[in-house]
This record gives sequence, structure tokens and C-alpha cells, in this order.
Amino acid sequence: MTHDRPGSGPYTTRTPRVVAARRLQRRRERAEAGQFLAEGPQAVREAGAAVRELFGTPSALARFAGLAADLAAHGARVSPVTEEALAALAGTVQPQGLVAVCAFVDVPLDVALARRPRLVAVLAEVRDPGNAGTVLRTADAAGAGAVIFAGEAVDPYNGKCVRASAGSLFHVDVVRSPSADPVVAVLRRAGYTVLAADAHGEVDLDELALDVPTAWVFGSEAHGLPAELAQAADVRVRVPIHGRAESLNLAAAAAVCLYASASALRRGGVPR
Repeated sequence: MTHDRPGSGPYTTRTPRVVAARRLQRRRERAEAGQFLAEGPQAVREAGAAVRELFGTPSALARFAGLAADLAAHGARVSPVTEEALAALAGTVQPQGLVAVCAFVDVPLDVALARRPRLVAVLAEVRDPGNAGTVLRTADAAGAGAVIFAGEAVDPYNGKCVRASAGSLFHVDVVRSPSADPVVAVLRRAGYTVLAADAHGEVDLDELALDVPTAWVFGSEAHGLPAELAQAADVRVRVPIHGRAESLNLAAAAAVCLYASASALRRGGVPR
């Protein structure tokens, strides 16, 4: 494996490549470059061919030498950096020694639907990156084939969202749409039953037959789904509360809904 600038020592916070990578912590810079940062060995491993450059402390590059060699063999630049430079690139208090610059991985909606996923999650106006990343991870675990970030939703390449997804950003088709309404219309035309998760929905989750291609639409925890979007769905669905809790947070409600669909699809013998 050949490191960038062999023999010159690790990059510092002033090295132009590190400075350029740090700019990707801002959404506008990410959008202009079509690149984002993924932190830690798990995310870097899952990113695979999306990695364009791997920054690592000398000790981390030695510890994950096989991973670094695989990425270098596929054309990624491998750049040793100082502990200070790595900390500047990372978004966590205790970084794990590796940060990768990755190319965007999202795909157009028509490409995602052409693969005929049986289960789709739509994040409509969900602005909290931790919640969005957690729902993305849950959707992946439940077997969803696509996750759509719609309307004024958080950037899926936000550092906190990438970390919360725990690598799932690279497992499912991620779609970005500037508006949620057209997404629902396209999904319905494509044959999906569109279900809006709504605490005040008219149908209880337990009353639904879910062994059909389904798209779940989730709104922000603070404001819920916009009224017009909820009305555009086939059904507004509430998760039953059997105890004294007032409600479920977004991530928990999404997990219940997505796994209900996953269980129904598996019982029906329908593969992902």
C-alpha cells in the first residue's frame, strides 16, 4: 500500500487536503463537491467503492492496514494525518482514527423504484439528523429497499445522520426530493400502498393487512406530517398505545411500523 506523500510525514490541520476535507462538514460545500465525510472503521468499510480518500492516524492505518490496502487497490488515496488533524475532521469527541471522503451515493427516485423494493420509508420534513439516521438504520434492518428524504428534510450526508445510520446509508437506495407531495403521487402510481404514520390516524396499525408493497411516510417529531401530505396517503395509521405513555418518538414509531410491514411480508413468503 502506498500512502500519499510517502516520507513527508502525516498531514496537519494546515495541509490543503485536510482543509478541503474539513469544508465538507458544511452542507453547501458538500453539495458543491458531491462528497461527504464518513467516520470510523465501520462506516469506512461499508462505504467501500464510494471512498475517494482515507485519512487516518498512523496508528489507525496500521491497525486497519487491510482495509486501507483494499481501498487503495480500488483507487482511493490513503493519507496519514496527525491526531490533531484527525480530530478536526471527525465529528465525535473520541474519534476512532479514520475519516473518509466519500462520493454521494443517492439515486433518483425512478432508479430506486425500478428495483421494485417491497418496503419504502419516506422521511418528510424530518430535520433532526439523529432521528433521520436512526430511521434509516431501522429501515435497512427491516428490509426496506429505499429511504426517501423529502421536502425540507435533513441532509442525509450530515455527519450526525451518517453516524446514526451506522453504515446503512450505504446499504439501501437513498433518494432526495425537494418536495414530498410528488413523491407520494409517484409511489401510488407505482402500485404502493402509502401509509402515513400519524398519532391521530383513523386506523390502528394492528388492523392493517401489510403483506403488499408499502411506503411508510414519517413526519418530523416536532411537527408531525403536514396535513396535505397526510391526506394524500391511502391511510393515516396510528400506533396503538396500550400503556400510559403519551406517545412514541419518531424513531420508535418508525421501528414499530417498519417491522410490522417486514413481518407481514415475510409471512407472505415475499422476498425483499
